[in-house]
Formats: sequence, C-alpha cells, structure tokens
Amino acid sequence: MRNFKIAVIAGDGIGPEVISSGKEVLSGISKIDKTFEVSFEDFPYGCEYYKKTGRMADDDMLDKLKNFDAIYLGAVGSPGVPDNVSLGELLLKIRRGFDQYINLRPVKLLEGAPCPLSGIKKSDIDMIVVRENSEGEYANVGARLYPGTPHETALQTGVFSRHGLERVIRYAFEIAKREKKSVTSISKGNALGYSMVFWDEIFKEISKEYPEVETHTLLVDAAAMFFVKNPARFQVVVTSNLFGDILTDLGAAIAGGMGLAAGANLNPEKNFPSMFEPIHGSAPDIAGKGLANPLAAIWSVAQMLEFFGYKNWSDKIISAIETLLVEKKTLTPDLGGNAKTKDIAPAILEILKRR
Repeated sequence: MRNFKIAVIAGDGIGPEVISSGKEVLSGISKIDKTFEVSFEDFPYGCEYYKKTGRMADDDMLDKLKNFDAIYLGAVGSPGVPDNVSLGELLLKIRRGFDQYINLRPVKLLEGAPCPLSGIKKSDIDMIVVRENSEGEYANVGARLYPGTPHETALQTGVFSRHGLERVIRYAFEIAKREKKSVTSISKGNALGYSMVFWDEIFKEISKEYPEVETHTLLVDAAAMFFVKNPARFQVVVTSNLFGDILTDLGAAIAGGMGLAAGANLNPEKNFPSMFEPIHGSAPDIAGKGLANPLAAIWSVAQMLEFFGYKNWSDKIISAIETLLVEKKTLTPDLGGNAKTKDIAPAILEILKRR
C-alpha cells in the first residue's frame, strides 16, 4: 500500500474551511480505494503567522516541506498584510524553491455549472492552461531608484530563459500530443520586443518537434477577447506567468466562477513536492461563516490524485462534482443553494460511494 504524506498549509480566511473539506474527501477516497492511504501534517504559515512573528513562514520552511509527497494550500491573504509580502514570502517562495515551473489550470465548464455567456455548450469550454510558473514577469528582479524624490523610479525586469521557456512549452506540446489536441501560444510579441519575441521564437522551434500537433498563436489582448467570444477555439494553452495568471481568472469566470477554480503547481520530475490549491483567494468577508464553496479545493484534490497516478479517481471526483451541480441538493450560496461548507464533502463522498 502506498502512503502519501501531505503537507497542509490551510492559510488565511476561508482557507482552513475549504481545505478541511478537501482533506475529508481525500481521506474518504483512500478508505474506499484501499490501495493507498494519506497522512496530513498541518503547518501554521500564512498572514496570521506573519502578524504574530513578522514572517509568513519559518526560515527553514522549504527544508520542512521538501520530504512530503505534495503540499495542499488553502488561501493566502489578509487585511493588514501587504499582498506582495503574503505572496512573495510564501507562495512564490515555495514555487521557486521547489522548481514548480508548471502551473496547470483546467478551464472546463462542468455539467450543471453556471456560465455567464449565452449560447455556450459544455463542450465549448474545455481547455487546459499551461502557465510558466517560476520566472517571467514574476521573477522579482528590479530596483527602486531615488526613493522619496521627484525622480523616484521603479524598474521591474521580466526574466525569460531558454531553459525556462523550452520546458514549459514542451510540456504543453506533450499534453496536446497525448490528448490529440491543439496548442495555442499566447504572448505579446508586437509590443514586448525582447521577452515575448523570444517566447514566440522558442514556441516556433519547439513546434517543429511536434508536426502532428496543430498550433496557433495569439496576442494576449486578442486571446482575452476570444476567451469570452469563442472559448471553443482553445484546447491546450501555453503562456507566461503574468498572462496565465490573468487569463485563468477570466477562464474561471466563464466556467462557473472562482468557487470552481483549481490549480496545480508542478515539479514534473518529482524532485520536489508539487503544490495543489484552489485559486479563489482568502475571501475574508465570508470567512468563518460556513458560506465558502469548497469545490475548487476538492477539484485540486483531483489534480493531486492524477499527479500521483490515480487518474481514475481524478475523473470520478470531477464526475461527482458534476452530479452535485446537476442534482442541486447540496450547493453553497454562491451556486444558488443554502448548504454550508461542511456539507459538501459528505455529499461528494456519498455520490462516489453510490457509484
């Protein structure tokens, strides 16, 4: 029997509530499957930890986390803590420190999920966004010059390496090849004459290795428009750190809302633990009220299980979420129901056992 050790950083706001639901589902599945078991270790990192200690996490956080099979992250962010501190000293530190260079976000309209676009079928929104996750615009290279003077200047440098671009673009092509889908590269080469022209060149080079894969290229502004007007044109999308961050939030909005948005931060070689998270943020205004939708946290459990090699359970979880949405018996207020956060995991497990 395999034993997966999961480091849990529930974080801030609604994080602990939704992560509790995800843990309940994962533990329940392990009892049904019986070929693996899971153990959790909780870490107190986040904004509340920062308010007490002046740090988002222990200085040796990466050493403490490195021997786990995965990291399960709830949400990070709280009023009173600058966003650049909460992001940079925890989430980005883990992504870079564990070389989680692939951010994988499904943008998929589930059966029964609300969609703000008219005339859209379930099959029209079914894409996977491969986002570069360790450098690019979020490399945090720059400077502040002449602070406090009329000539104060901020410099922010994007970092785009051949190594970094080749591996993320090749990863997207491997998905497309395996699933017989097209790849769309999204950049801004007309305005960013160094970084994005470089991106476009590397994409063209890598595409020659995959002649069987249909390819497309779009500028990011046009891509944002087509996400709304014609999402069916996208199957596998590959893009930079910043553009991927923005576009996947737009993707969540057209595919049921942020309560159904999950993301995986992957080190594909498994030299370090990968990290799985709902991407909806900490929502402090509803924290502790039992109103949070944990389906994104449960979907991120599906991503974790697929990464562990249990795609069958990943598919079953997604199917169970669809059944929950269609039956409409147990839904949180954001989806038109009156269920509490704690009601969702038992309902998902009941559906899984029913089958």
